[in-house]
Amino acid sequence: MAMSKPGEFRIRFLRRFSRTLAAFSILIVVPCPTFSQTNAAPPAVQIWDLADQLQLSDEQEQELNAIKADYEKAVADFRRNISASNVSPDVQKEIRLLYSDRVRSANQRIGSLLTAEQRERFEELRRAARRPITRTASADNADEESAATPIAPAPLLSPEDCKVLAARLRALYSQPPSKWPEPTLDESVKPHYVELGPLPRVEYPESNPYTDARAELGKKLFFDPRLSGSRQIACASCHEPELGWSDGRTVSFGHGRKELRRNSPTLLNIAFVKDLFWDGRAASLEEQVMEVVSNPDEMHSGMEQVMERFNKIPEYTNEFAKVFGTPEVTLPRVARAIATFERGIVSRPNDFDSFLRGNTNALSDEAIRGLHLFRTRARCANCHHGPTLSDGRFHNLGLTYYGRKLEDLGRYYVTKKPEDVGAFRTPTLRNIARTRPYMHNGLFDLDGVLNMYNAGMPTVRPRPGQENDPLFPKKSRLLQPLGLNQQDLADLKAFLESLTEVRHRIRPPELPGLSTPSAPAEPDRL
Repeated sequence: MAMSKPGEFRIRFLRRFSRTLAAFSILIVVPCPTFSQTNAAPPAVQIWDLADQLQLSDEQEQELNAIKADYEKAVADFRRNISASNVSPDVQKEIRLLYSDRVRSANQRIGSLLTAEQRERFEELRRAARRPITRTASADNADEESAATPIAPAPLLSPEDCKVLAARLRALYSQPPSKWPEPTLDESVKPHYVELGPLPRVEYPESNPYTDARAELGKKLFFDPRLSGSRQIACASCHEPELGWSDGRTVSFGHGRKELRRNSPTLLNIAFVKDLFWDGRAASLEEQVMEVVSNPDEMHSGMEQVMERFNKIPEYTNEFAKVFGTPEVTLPRVARAIATFERGIVSRPNDFDSFLRGNTNALSDEAIRGLHLFRTRARCANCHHGPTLSDGRFHNLGLTYYGRKLEDLGRYYVTKKPEDVGAFRTPTLRNIARTRPYMHNGLFDLDGVLNMYNAGMPTVRPRPGQENDPLFPKKSRLLQPLGLNQQDLADLKAFLESLTEVRHRIRPPELPGLSTPSAPAEPDRL
């Protein structure tokens, strides 16, 4: 059965990828039940495939055969039960949970069955024998994907060693950034690398200088739904201050409740972004505002509607006269006012900034270790550097979905250059904990993103006939398996969470030309 919703596709993709991510923590690599209802593909390597090389005793072989039989029965039972007609969602959940329990039980039995030497030998054999993970082509999953060949995670440190490491790193990073340890960078990154640091002042363009009145006018227009054709969508509909200046959705809704193609990126620190939108098609905030207002799938409006509506509102024409010299309301003027307001949306204080200012205790031990990982073994700084923790460039992360229903060629739509197929702008990491979900398609949470980067991200393989396709996407060479262990991932997450700003409530302004009730409205009864 074809799966067309982004949420459903997320399950399919993550479950495929999770088989590789889970390989280091379990002894059976299994097809997860939520990945495919009836066509769960067998994993690349199972323990019984390598049993003859593990020097098992007769009793161990007998027990392993019993485990294999139980596992295969679990798979058969799952496929039969989940593919039955008219199975309600709660029953489907029970079927999946039962399957997971049976697989977990099998893994526990194997864990007790093997000796330490046999386990180590099995891991060596499995790494050597592992093949790319593939899926049978279907209508919306027509190409072949594999995970990058994983590497074994680094050994876990003891709690005491973790404390010692954190103390040593705190001393190193308490120095000026120029004396920090060298970051782990590819040669192609070194010429444009900028060290992490505090945000600079916002520079306003000469063609649209800052004034208090212009910013206040822009704020009102930003929250005013009358800019849209339906009178129901404001800029704040997709960029809500309470939601990190995004909307918290996988993808946003547009005109007529149409589900749009991409996730709504945060506007935080947008003043420092040169190429706007995920694909960089706008060169300025003014241009970006005009495009969104005029886009038939987004705000579904335009110059005529804006002029016809807003020139009839005296409060607005008076403000436009004060800001621009004459009272006429035009779309370019609206864009200039909104852009001025948006340039003022900058990060407020966070723990990392406090650390940079000299408060050496602002970061936890976990965050200090995470900062070092971010700049070194985790390789994050290759793309996420500078004051905004973004290089402002475009990279292919292997999430193009080439040839499928959710195909998005990203930057290629703008430049028409084959090397830009599937490339999207690197987002800022400031306030990342409050701007989920992530990626251009909004399909991932923070733990999922970290796990995928740790595995090197997916690599799309050409199908027969695509070998010479000039547009076949190529994943960025900056991506590679990292071998981070669970403590490393937790430390990295702690650093990212240290970028969370102090919460600041922004109340929507009173909009000109709208009647206000003479008495407080009666609260809704739920």
